[in-house]
Amino acid sequence: MGVDRAVNERIRQVRQALGLSQVKFSKGIYLKSSGYYGDLELGKIEANPRIIELIAAIYGANKRWILTGEGEMFDTRPDQLLEEMMIYFNQLNPDFKRYVLAQIKNLLRLQAGEM
Repeated sequence: MGVDRAVNERIRQVRQALGLSQVKFSKGIYLKSSGYYGDLELGKIEANPRIIELIAAIYGANKRWILTGEGEMFDTRPDQLLEEMMIYFNQLNPDFKRYVLAQIKNLLRLQAGEM
């Protein structure tokens, strides 16, 4: 069984609809190599279930649409700022991730007038 180029093409369409480069999109789904993602878009490799799950979870893409072309491209359209934040957040080490979360909680308290 060969590569399902239609699935790979729909993944490319998701990336383009979000206005992301291959590098940013691949980092957002935890791929260490944007070359691997490039090969996926070119149809050289098959999109594995993990990649499809991550695209659906992180970018709000409709998994059924990716696999079959049925339905809408997105279940939910992610906020661009949130999307960019997630890409950078995922690159941090665990200690810095905890620090960022603590700062977000402090900002929410400040916003609510609790500080």
